Amino acid sequence: MSKLREIEMAIDALPDEEYSEFRRWFLERDWAKWDRQIEADSTSGKLDFLVREAQEAKDKGTLKPL
Repeated sequence: MSKLREIEMAIDALPDEEYSEFRRWFLERDWAKWDRQIEADSTSGKLDFLVREAQEAKDKGTLKPL
């Protein structure tokens, strides 16, 4: 049996309260990973095109308010 399948089975066997706790932990971990990736992409310049696009839209008067 694969490790992933073992994890899936263990999660399925959790009582509701522990499952909720696991979900909170996992979501926080997932968001932290996402934040680190966004930070790395920003630092490396991968997201600079978004700033340019927004500035161009602003200059053209087509920037939509949030």
